[in-house]
Amino acid sequence: MTTEIGYLGPWQVTLGGRRVGLVGRRRVAVLTRLALDAGRPVTMQQLVTDVWGQTSTATAGKQLHIVVSKLRDTLAPATIATVPGGYLLDLPRDQVDAHHFTRLAAQARSARERRDPGTADELFRRALALWRGTALAELADPWARIEAKRLEEERMAAFEDHIDLRLARGDQHGVVTDLTPYVLAHPLREGPRAQLMLALYRADRPSEALAVYQEGHAAMVEELGLEPGARLRRLRQAVLDEDPVLELGTPEQSATIVPAELPAGIHAFTARQEEAEWLRKTLLSTGVAVVDGPGGVGKSALAVHVAHALAGRFCDGVVYVDLNGATPGVQPLSVLDALGHLLRSLGLDGSAVPADLEGAIARYRSLTAASNLLVILDNALDAGQVRPLIPAGAACRALVTSRDALSTLDRAGHLHLAGLGDRDAVTLLARVAGREPVEREPEAAAKIAELCGGFPLAIRIAGARLAARPGRRLADLAGRLADATHRLDTLQYADLAVRASIAVSHQHLREENGGHDAARVLPLLGLLDTPTHTPAATAALAGWPEARAAAALERLHGVRLLEPAGPGRYRFHDLIRLYAREQAAAELPGQDGAAALRRGLHHYLASANTATRRVHAQIQDPYYAAEQPGVALTSAREVEEWTEAERDNLLAVAHQAADSADPQAAVGLALGLHWPFNYRGWVTHLADVHLNAITVAARRGDWAGQAQAASFLGWVHRDQGRHEQAIEQLKEAVVCWGKAGLPHRRIGAFNNLGIIHTLLGQLDLARINFARAMEIAEETDDSYARGTIHNNGVHLLYRQGRFDEAIAQAKIAVVEWSGSLYVEGTSHETLARAYLHAGRLVEAADTFQVALTLLREAGYRIGHAVAAWWCGRTLHELGRAAEARRVWHDCFTTLLEARLLTRAEVDDLLDQPVPEMPGPIGNML
Repeated sequence: MTTEIGYLGPWQVTLGGRRVGLVGRRRVAVLTRLALDAGRPVTMQQLVTDVWGQTSTATAGKQLHIVVSKLRDTLAPATIATVPGGYLLDLPRDQVDAHHFTRLAAQARSARERRDPGTADELFRRALALWRGTALAELADPWARIEAKRLEEERMAAFEDHIDLRLARGDQHGVVTDLTPYVLAHPLREGPRAQLMLALYRADRPSEALAVYQEGHAAMVEELGLEPGARLRRLRQAVLDEDPVLELGTPEQSATIVPAELPAGIHAFTARQEEAEWLRKTLLSTGVAVVDGPGGVGKSALAVHVAHALAGRFCDGVVYVDLNGATPGVQPLSVLDALGHLLRSLGLDGSAVPADLEGAIARYRSLTAASNLLVILDNALDAGQVRPLIPAGAACRALVTSRDALSTLDRAGHLHLAGLGDRDAVTLLARVAGREPVEREPEAAAKIAELCGGFPLAIRIAGARLAARPGRRLADLAGRLADATHRLDTLQYADLAVRASIAVSHQHLREENGGHDAARVLPLLGLLDTPTHTPAATAALAGWPEARAAAALERLHGVRLLEPAGPGRYRFHDLIRLYAREQAAAELPGQDGAAALRRGLHHYLASANTATRRVHAQIQDPYYAAEQPGVALTSAREVEEWTEAERDNLLAVAHQAADSADPQAAVGLALGLHWPFNYRGWVTHLADVHLNAITVAARRGDWAGQAQAASFLGWVHRDQGRHEQAIEQLKEAVVCWGKAGLPHRRIGAFNNLGIIHTLLGQLDLARINFARAMEIAEETDDSYARGTIHNNGVHLLYRQGRFDEAIAQAKIAVVEWSGSLYVEGTSHETLARAYLHAGRLVEAADTFQVALTLLREAGYRIGHAVAAWWCGRTLHELGRAAEARRVWHDCFTTLLEARLLTRAEVDDLLDQPVPEMPGPIGNML
């Protein structure tokens, strides 16, 4: 019988659809605590600490055993499993309503990004319908309150995201009905208030939209002493002006997601009116505007402020890239990497992003030539880094910030930014720290502004420290700044000022009750080079349960040492990341830091290995086993979502592992990422990763690792159309397998050589290599390999005109190569291709439909796109033009969703009577 647990409202358990009653707070608390980590172990110590808390006694462990025994009597006995050191709730996570909600909300956002608003709407509704009231209302324990607050934030985020989606679909009347009580319940949340104003305006109720603004204005002034933010003020003005930008676009416009990558503006942005006005005029008239000045003077803040004001003028969106020109501890972004970021922001990914500089520049110019786009190039190193990144279109604009004057940049207006004057500096301090303390101690406020040198970043740091401790006197802070000679030196250099301020915040965490975990986590996060941090990876670094790590991350976010980067994900500001790295070196020297880093790397290694097992048909032990548990991925769909969310982190840890003292993780991560990335069509991202793995494996005499990395690098070169390099790497893999004493493992390299020679039309060489691979498969009785080689050899046979043999061999592959949707879909696609080339079009069309269904269910996107293109061609040759167009549209949509084609490229292909094969799949059989 199915057991389901719900705590998104009144607590409930159902067994086979029947409500089950639980008596006693501790039974409810223990089962709930296990449910938070459903499918993962929870230690006895953690359960006793959380559930028994301050009343914990020597008998608490015995009491816990009794509670678990009673729960097993009530539920199915196997529901709660005993594991080393604790217990595990052995339930699929979707049978706990909170986990089900989180997954549905994530799927809804993914569907929205895939431009599937109907599916997104349904998923959001299903997710929000799971809420029956206040989460965990029956439990008052600290861990429960933390979890309840987190869940409520997730619910509000999902609700507001759903409202955005409904507004885009023209449901303004329904939005008004649903959103009005929500805004009344949350009067200080500006986002929903803006949504309600927009819905009322679109429902032809502009006066009510303005009334909603006035109500919010009154509430914010009364409660916070602050005016509404820039977004609400701009929206109010747009309503007054009846600005057409507020009207709902066409369905095509609504379905197109344009980049909107601006960071949030600084709430306390002060003064700079003349500079902002000059920048707006120069940007709109000249096309390129450069803001230069010393670090910490507020260049980025001004640029983002102006960009927010102008964003509505650019119908193709706003793209932002940090060039890391003056980021401590980080290498400046290369022009090629920056172009890669820009091209991905414009809709490309994987092999669609050129691997060479000239190709990337040409593609960027082509994509921006007819665009109306604003590009923010923040923190530039020099003019040479910036020049290739200026968009080509006459309607595009570029806003650049740099410590360098960039005086050689053509056709650019230049603004040199200096520090704030005394009055503006004190005004900024008051906006951050509060008016009352500044008015109460004006001399101390002026002294702090003077010691900060008029630099906005340093003033904001001082103000934030005051705001965090409202009872603190300004004179105390002024005296501390004046007496600390290193602090004075620091305030002359923005990065040192940030370091000193962070150190104070970090020390406060060490001293406060409940802040110790957060203080401990901060340097641990500095060990990993990942762009973002998750509770799961943080738990591995710390050796803690995931819930404890999540609470520590949230506390760091609360004191603004971390920034949110999506649901359950956080990021450092660049300078805070530097501080965390310094603290890691100071607090975690030698073995402690090495062990924590190893746990973090092996968390990702274990996750990558699990992902490979879920999507790769050939069941085998991972190339390099992990010493640390990873994320529990239970299906190909979960692997797809995880790979999408963690892509940048995975690439970062793979590079970091190559530079670490852990060759097992370095080589293992490179190999473990191949199959998950292959499913998404992203293996081309792994070229440097595989090269690093080859170097590491060679250095330690690991011939097997070197062989497999070379084999996968050959695959990468093949998908990029670099056939000579691919052949070179695959031949190297053959040699290395021999030196490893594993000649039977050469089978994959020979098979891939056969594929490449087939693509090149070198059919005799293809036959020789397939034969070598088949000889090994026969010797080792490897049925999976035989099926693979039979399948790939079909493409050789029909190219030789041996159509009957090709069909017969394809049927053998369908039978022999089985065990997963991936291989069954691929083998059916190959059989369909054999029928097509033999002129048996009806059989080809029917078989392609079977293949498409299997490949779609497998989540093998790149394979599905290949099959769809060939199916469309088959249907076209049968005269079934409408069906062919639908299937081709499916092919190109799949590649668009994988970010391997842009919308414009899809439209161009669909305009062709018989669309050509898209480039990203042009080097696949």
